[in-house]
Amino acid sequence: MKIGTIELEGHAALAPMAGVADRAMRELCMEFGAGYCVSEMVSSKGIAYNSKKSAELMEISDTERPCAVQIFGTEPDTMADAARFALRYRPEVIDINMGCPAPKIAGSGSGAALMRNPALCGRIVQAVSRAVDIPVMVKIRAGFDKDHLNAVEVAKIAEQNGAQAVTVHGRTKEQFYAPPVDYDIIREVKKALSIPVIGNGDIVGAKSAQFVMEYTGCDYLMVGRGALGNPWVFREINEYFDKGIIIDPPTLDEKCDILLRHIKSAVEYKGEYVGMREARKHTAYYLKGFKNAAKLRNLAFSMETLSDLEELIGEIRKSNCK
Repeated sequence: MKIGTIELEGHAALAPMAGVADRAMRELCMEFGAGYCVSEMVSSKGIAYNSKKSAELMEISDTERPCAVQIFGTEPDTMADAARFALRYRPEVIDINMGCPAPKIAGSGSGAALMRNPALCGRIVQAVSRAVDIPVMVKIRAGFDKDHLNAVEVAKIAEQNGAQAVTVHGRTKEQFYAPPVDYDIIREVKKALSIPVIGNGDIVGAKSAQFVMEYTGCDYLMVGRGALGNPWVFREINEYFDKGIIIDPPTLDEKCDILLRHIKSAVEYKGEYVGMREARKHTAYYLKGFKNAAKLRNLAFSMETLSDLEELIGEIRKSNCK
């Protein structure tokens, strides 16, 4: 698949997830076969107000590429300025967030709340597309709520105003992440557009990836929560699509080794104090499926240093060895 002139490998991308899909996680998922990744969402107003924290979210390492910088906001001119600012970090794509359901974002009119105003969506896409010379894509949801499933309308407006790809999460803003996923609306968006459509929602492995691709006819896939504690999901999807095989799940040793690498990278980028506190939630995701997971999670949420993590990994090996 191509987004504009950007050609993608593999079959699935890592979704943007605020506070989770940071540089350390993105690099790891790209190593395991993600076709591209997306930054944590960046406030356009934060950039306008010279927020150092907002600017730092746009930083991209060479091992993350191709990578999109995702911006959010409600004002077309401010969004265009943020997109221009992002160019200094050399992203391959600008991604416009029109799908975040978080109260803090949607409550201010941004994210998924934009879908209540399709005309404004169009003005934002047009302003951003005119501001930069790289591809622009848009991430939307099925709609704001079950009574307003307007993904097709918003997607068509995005295409008409310069978007070169659209990602559709098959849930409404009101659903947040609760089931079910509406794959029919992803299929409807695909039928309505001539630009690529990326399907998103409950893709957790090879079989679910195959189902979504075949059912919706989408051009590419996006994995979000299915990659938490599971970066090798991209390897699994690629091997199945390319070779028709289901690879063996990672061994205990591989899980422990990747967990340690992941958290060491986070500590390197953010320092031990911040990195280890953020490591607690990541470690809890990696512990899924382990014996004595509840006890191990309790230990994880008290970690403060890398030494604590190494001790925890020792406990994991001890309690899960046959």
